[in-house]
Amino acid sequence: MNKLSVVLYKNQPAVVNDRDGDKYIIKFCTQPATPGGKKAVYGEQKVREKDVVLLHEGPCSSLDAVLDFSTEGMAAQLVETYELLMSDESTASEAISLSDLAEYSRGGFKADEAWALYSVAAGDVHFQISQDALKNGEISFTLRSADEIEALAKKQYEKEHESEIRAAFIARLKARKLDLPEDAKFMGEVEAFALCKTDKSKVLADAGISQTIEAAHKLLIDTGIWDFTKNPYPTRFGFSFDSAKDQLGAMPEEERLDVPGVAYAIDSEHSADPDDAVAFDGEYLWVHIADPASSVEPDSKIDIAARDRGTTLYIPEGTSRMLCESCLEDYALGLKEDSHALSFRIKLDDESQIEECSVFKTNVKVKRLTYKYAEEHKEDAELKPLFEIARKNRERREKNGAVTIQMPEVDISVDKETKKVTIEPEARLESNEMIAELMILAGEGAARFAFKNQIPFMYISQETPDFPGNLPDGWAGQFARIKCMRKRSVGITPAPHAGLGVSFYSQVTSPLRRYGDLISHEQLRAFIDGRHLIAKDDMLERVAAGDAASIAAKKASRQSDTHWKLVYLLQNPDQEYEAFCIDRRGNDALFLIPSLDMQATLHNCSDVQLNDAARLKVSKVDIPEQKVDFKRN
Repeated sequence: MNKLSVVLYKNQPAVVNDRDGDKYIIKFCTQPATPGGKKAVYGEQKVREKDVVLLHEGPCSSLDAVLDFSTEGMAAQLVETYELLMSDESTASEAISLSDLAEYSRGGFKADEAWALYSVAAGDVHFQISQDALKNGEISFTLRSADEIEALAKKQYEKEHESEIRAAFIARLKARKLDLPEDAKFMGEVEAFALCKTDKSKVLADAGISQTIEAAHKLLIDTGIWDFTKNPYPTRFGFSFDSAKDQLGAMPEEERLDVPGVAYAIDSEHSADPDDAVAFDGEYLWVHIADPASSVEPDSKIDIAARDRGTTLYIPEGTSRMLCESCLEDYALGLKEDSHALSFRIKLDDESQIEECSVFKTNVKVKRLTYKYAEEHKEDAELKPLFEIARKNRERREKNGAVTIQMPEVDISVDKETKKVTIEPEARLESNEMIAELMILAGEGAARFAFKNQIPFMYISQETPDFPGNLPDGWAGQFARIKCMRKRSVGITPAPHAGLGVSFYSQVTSPLRRYGDLISHEQLRAFIDGRHLIAKDDMLERVAAGDAASIAAKKASRQSDTHWKLVYLLQNPDQEYEAFCIDRRGNDALFLIPSLDMQATLHNCSDVQLNDAARLKVSKVDIPEQKVDFKRN
């Protein structure tokens, strides 16, 4: 660079005053003159050649001449130059240097005008300065396309007219007549509020709309931003629609007990994550459980992520797993020829009391069956003993005051493309009950094993319900029992579970999908291996965190189910439903609709008695409020 060369320094013009060895002394303006009469302030700086970008090799008249050079007419000249360059394919797609740009637009290039031309070109929508060239100490521009220019001009217009554009949008919003898709960008804030990602919305405030998530939800539907089928509940409770990402890896090699014979993983035909299998060897009941704790260490990244989720989230449109999808191949039971498990070997007396429970790391051969198949083959030699153990165990629990409540259950499925909802009642077979009983035995056995060996453990308890002496029959009686039940308690101190009729209880049968079960497995494996156990206080803290997340997941699941039931009602407006009165509240009657597993309150029902049947039809559905009104036909 020469003396009086014009350079770009920190995106401001400067002039080379002198050279000092391998450095240049440049002069630049640090504070421009003001209209009030303050003079400009200048500074000098020693810089390396790579710290500046050459605009013109000079010589210029002075720094003031460079700064004061008029830009009048330059913008129009650059537009003409742009049109000329775009008219020729050979120049339309080529980068152009500052000096060539000056040659095209002004017929020459003088040092005094270098900064003026550069600043006008850099701010012109027709040209885009090449940042890569700038990093290499060069100045060049590329030509923007017509679409790019239009987008930039629109952005600039919106910036300059922001207040009036927003006012027009708010007016359209109040009228519920948005200009889509253009107005969608303004509604992102309302969406974030409706999904509980923010706690306030200026758009709602400006439109005079109540700042509630229900009002935001309704507005998004009314304006066409959301379809009425949109399910916001998992997001509202902080859950992803995706499964956990961190990989468990293959099952580690370790010494395991080979269990002879075949165990049966009996589940729904739709199940993709079989995590338990059962067998009876003539002396012992074996309950084999998937063993992800063989790879998941306490307080590892996977453990903490599972704790934050609490449980696998099951919603009608899919499953968001607590552990990664890929772990099923290695850890679910019955998907490979040999399955690795954490197994509970339980010896029962004639009254189905647990005499002994031992815990082993095992290899086991597992055969998968559906509930329907097990039901049809319950007299077969392999399955009959399991059904007999389950029946005896249920009798024992009922003698101990266990409460059996059977309310309707339904399976909700959603077509991913059409969003069409299908609701089918779930048949409750004895095979379902058999597996449930054997899982209770495993939970009871594990709790007794942990207590006997003084292992800090997660116990689940429930206080005795206070039933009135005149419980009604039918659905009304089942509902009355539900109202009398006490909340369950989760902690590290064992206590009776009155609802199940057992003195000790824990949950250990679903470590692939419940964090409480997973951490219990971590403790049991540490005890078996003679490793350090999680201390009581730490165990309590982790159990509480996992249970809190699990409760949130249950709420998300329950509200998702309700959402899709309401969508189903809107999709089938003329359908009638058989309902039964399950409670009376003054002149109102609460009805149960078994085919939907829904409840409906009807007014002015003085003529209705408990368990009376009625035919109901939908009269109004409110998706955001999760409310539905029925009327009697």
